[in-house]
Amino acid sequence: MLLKSNFYHIINASQEDGQVANTIELNAAHPIFQGHFPEQPVVPGVCMMQLITEILESAVQRKVLLQKAGMMKFLQMIDPVKQPLVDVTVTYKEEEAGLKVSATLKRDDKTFMKFQGIFK
Repeated sequence: MLLKSNFYHIINASQEDGQVANTIELNAAHPIFQGHFPEQPVVPGVCMMQLITEILESAVQRKVLLQKAGMMKFLQMIDPVKQPLVDVTVTYKEEEAGLKVSATLKRDDKTFMKFQGIFK
């Protein structure tokens, strides 16, 4: 796992059949924010996708690879200083094409990202 334990920590997790709900705490001191951006840190979109991938891998206990992103909407920026806690919900279902996944990153009334796609 590339980001877990360094870029973020899971502080609350629940899993039921086909769904994982985690609350993560972002590390605002992570070096990535020195370049993205020094005066206004923002979680990069690629890191949001990696969060989803790592949480999915943990749930299904295997490595996965994104095959198709049917929808990937970045709705609001995440400033790790102002918004260190983020709720990540990943819903997945095994289908012939692979794992059909829906995910959201949000906190309270703010939705940061919505995703739907296929992982193998």
